[in-house]
Amino acid sequence: MRCNNNRATTLECRMRIAALVANLTEPVRDLMTTGAPWVRPRDPSDYWLAAELFADTCPVAIADDGTVTGAAIGFRSQTRPADVYVQDVIVHPAHRRQGIAAALISHLRTVASAAGATRIYLTSEPANTAAHAAWLALGFTNRHGDYRDPQTGVEVIANSKGPGKDRAVYDLDIA
Repeated sequence: MRCNNNRATTLECRMRIAALVANLTEPVRDLMTTGAPWVRPRDPSDYWLAAELFADTCPVAIADDGTVTGAAIGFRSQTRPADVYVQDVIVHPAHRRQGIAAALISHLRTVASAAGATRIYLTSEPANTAAHAAWLALGFTNRHGDYRDPQTGVEVIANSKGPGKDRAVYDLDIA
């Protein structure tokens, strides 16, 4: 895989995918700050809880120099155990378009499938056209919605994240 170091030069590097653990929660939260306006960092305790309770469905991409270059925060549903919901996916801007998001989703797919899940799903704001393209390229389908966003044409489900929080919903069948 090609990746960039902190000096913005390109070099050949390795990356590994690991489960989120407590000592990675701060770098993951810092990484989330690079996703504005679409991804917003949460409280540090949220990442700590994810590491403690959902580590297997929270893969982190780590470059050979130890830099956290990407992360996905996912949760296997307790009420619908066949589902894994992905709350956030982020790749550091200097490392985008290098297959990191694909590696994170692939890892999550393997873990979810091994646990008996049959679907991974996520939501995105309708105006986030880069995310829409990424999810489709990774094999997700944009779930039929209540309406199409007039600007982007993306299918949107009204109130999918609560009252007044309309979102595009994407499904990846892993059965």
